[in-house]
Amino acid sequence: MISSESAASAPESGPPSGNTAQPSESTPAADDAARVLRRVFGYGSFRGRQREIIDHVVAGGDALVLMPTGGGKSLCYQIPALVREGTGIVVSPLIALMQDQVDALRDLGVRAGFLNSTQEQDERHRVEDAFLAGELDLLYVAPERLRTPATLELLARGTISLFAIDEAHCVSAWGHDFRPDYLALSVLHRRWPGVPRVALTATATEATRAEIVSRLGLEQARQFVSSFDRPNIRYRIAQKKEPRRQLLNLLRTEHPGDAGIVYCLSRSSVEKTAAFLAENGIEALPYHAGLDARTRAAHQARFLREDGLVMVATIAFGMGIDKPDVRFVAHLDLPKSVEGYYQETGRAGRDGLPSTAWMVYGLQDVVQQRRLIETSEGGEVHRRRASAHLDAMLALCETVECRRGRLLDYFGQECDPCGNCDTCLTPPQTWDGTVAAQKVLSAVFRLRRERGQGFGAGHVIDILLGRQTEKISQHGHASLTVFGIGAELNESEWRAVVRQLLAQGLLAVEGEHKTLALTEASGEVLARRRQVAFRRDPERAARAESAARTGGSRRTAAADLPEEAAALFERLRAWRGSAAREQGIPAYMIFHDATLRQIATELPSSLAELGGVSGVGENKLAKYGRQVLDVLGFEESEEREGVQDTLGF
Repeated sequence: MISSESAASAPESGPPSGNTAQPSESTPAADDAARVLRRVFGYGSFRGRQREIIDHVVAGGDALVLMPTGGGKSLCYQIPALVREGTGIVVSPLIALMQDQVDALRDLGVRAGFLNSTQEQDERHRVEDAFLAGELDLLYVAPERLRTPATLELLARGTISLFAIDEAHCVSAWGHDFRPDYLALSVLHRRWPGVPRVALTATATEATRAEIVSRLGLEQARQFVSSFDRPNIRYRIAQKKEPRRQLLNLLRTEHPGDAGIVYCLSRSSVEKTAAFLAENGIEALPYHAGLDARTRAAHQARFLREDGLVMVATIAFGMGIDKPDVRFVAHLDLPKSVEGYYQETGRAGRDGLPSTAWMVYGLQDVVQQRRLIETSEGGEVHRRRASAHLDAMLALCETVECRRGRLLDYFGQECDPCGNCDTCLTPPQTWDGTVAAQKVLSAVFRLRRERGQGFGAGHVIDILLGRQTEKISQHGHASLTVFGIGAELNESEWRAVVRQLLAQGLLAVEGEHKTLALTEASGEVLARRRQVAFRRDPERAARAESAARTGGSRRTAAADLPEEAAALFERLRAWRGSAAREQGIPAYMIFHDATLRQIATELPSSLAELGGVSGVGENKLAKYGRQVLDVLGFEESEEREGVQDTLGF
């Protein structure tokens, strides 16, 4: 479903399609699309490039659509499927979410169904019969099912309006979420050359975009590239100290009672973090591939249906989660790529309200990620690609410039300083770290050259600080010329130096024990042919000041409303929650917060006026209209019978 946030548009790239002409806005098809937008989805106008994309697909053109999460991608195939003759086939890897996606469409009055491995045979046959009878507007199908002859034969017997390939980045072997079954989707064009295809994704660099085009045979498709910017998200990256305590502080001071996602690298960390939050009064659930399917499904369902839950998860969770009021996404470990980070943080603030993308990052993250690349099963090309992804992620973490600007630059877009990231709000300083770098590199050099030994960062720092530890005494390292030469910095500062040397490729990690080693570039620093600049993190604002800046979702959602409207907004939320529980569906499927805000502000006193609110379509007006008016304190008038004529349905 379309969200309430605005999506900026970027110049279109790619060649125009050669198989159709673009209709003008005055054509019957364009008028039909506008009517469907108002009647079914309850919106008075398209956003960004939605209208352009929809008109192109309705006219039979192929399209590649890049639009940020929450930008309204789904409308770009849902409306053409409702306007064109036949059933729209949606290829989606999100088996666990298909039921919710279909339920949301049915709540809008759209005839939708799905086919996947979770269904019993009788249910699957009912859906197949409905498709063949022309009784479905949209049919969701998992990519692996399209590889079966039975499914291809079924589709050949029906009338297909379009193919929508959702999460199209899954076709990229170098992407962050590769799905091998997507490679077989080129069969769609060969078997149904006259049926338009629209591939959609929120995350793709130019290289990934080119791979999508090549693997799906979309060379003649028109490409629509919207801005990747999510201006409502505040990006923040902090130095990792006690990550779980830091996370708890974030939730208590800035996001009390908010729904959010916390990403961890390992299953063990997921379990421990979820338990830690629960012990400290935060309702949190774990999610990772090691849990049985029933538990994962139950936890996902609770997260979608209940307010204020925190999901602690590996990257196995999140794709396709259409929950608009996720107020924060936190990372306790460094993501492997900027694409992954962008995809994961994009799950916050789909409703366009202020949200937080927060991460803690430290030396061990760099060591661990470098080690994972070194020991990966892929060949040299794979390791080089993984290293390039990590280098870009580290550059984002260590930048002293606007963090949003660095993020958008990765996707080939420009951005002025945003004023809504940590480096804009509290600019960090840089300092000449050449001498400090030389001291670390000299210590590593002498350990390896003079002693033939490799050691980790902690031991090297102990040597620089002149500590008489048991390990230093055991190996006689107090006699090294570098022993005790680093008293000008404390341990935390030296760890930051080592972290940034690793990030800049001036140090490497080797072997099972993650020991430090020099790189080819190290010699330039030791020979004084290269200067080294380091980032110095600024002192952060006081906790209360930070909390006041960002705020939680409930404060944010009603923060700028007058007192009476804010109270009414909360009553509407309470009604929505009760109605959702009765139906066993997520609250956002009834109305988004933005719709409730508008109702609380404008106070529609009749069904006709309520039907003019953004997000109130024909089906929802009929289903929930009188209940909303009851909450507002307005009795239904006799004009109810003329509502449809008034709204133009």
